[in-house]
Amino acid sequence: MEHFFARLALWEGGVLLWLQQLRTPVADAFFSWYTRLGNAGLVWIALSLVLLVFRRTRKTGVLALFSLLFGFVCCNLTIKPLAARLRPWLVVEGLRALVAEHDPNSFPSGHSCAAFAAAGVWCRGLSRRWLKVGAIVTAALMAVSRLYVGVHFPSDVLAGALLGSMCAWVVWMAEKRIKRKLRP
Repeated sequence: MEHFFARLALWEGGVLLWLQQLRTPVADAFFSWYTRLGNAGLVWIALSLVLLVFRRTRKTGVLALFSLLFGFVCCNLTIKPLAARLRPWLVVEGLRALVAEHDPNSFPSGHSCAAFAAAGVWCRGLSRRWLKVGAIVTAALMAVSRLYVGVHFPSDVLAGALLGSMCAWVVWMAEKRIKRKLRP
């Protein structure tokens, strides 16, 4: 696995160095702030908790919290330690990270996983189109922020987004199955 990541880092490092050249003080401040919102999944947890307040969105809030928990277990507790891929600034010469990351493991992106785990459930459970679009846009922006600040490779955020989407789907399907079994 380490050899695969080393070869992939050659191409992906170029993408990150190119993004680094596009940095501006305003974008640096925005993306550094936005990416921190995703630390420990707090923004997604908070928004899901808000959904619990309203009867119409309560089920969506509960399922989003389960999806976030499932994503955390799959990503941060299982895959990330097994893959043990180093952060880009540790292997790409000249790359400077804009935010501090204390976990040296990069693959997959936990921020992207959490964002898409929540957004995936919200897209299925919320009735308003603008909320669905907003969920996808905020999740995609989180993934982009991780690249912009230099703490993940493109394949890290892609894998995190796919894993989070899969977790949302599994939680939604499990809820449907449980609901069917509980019907008289």
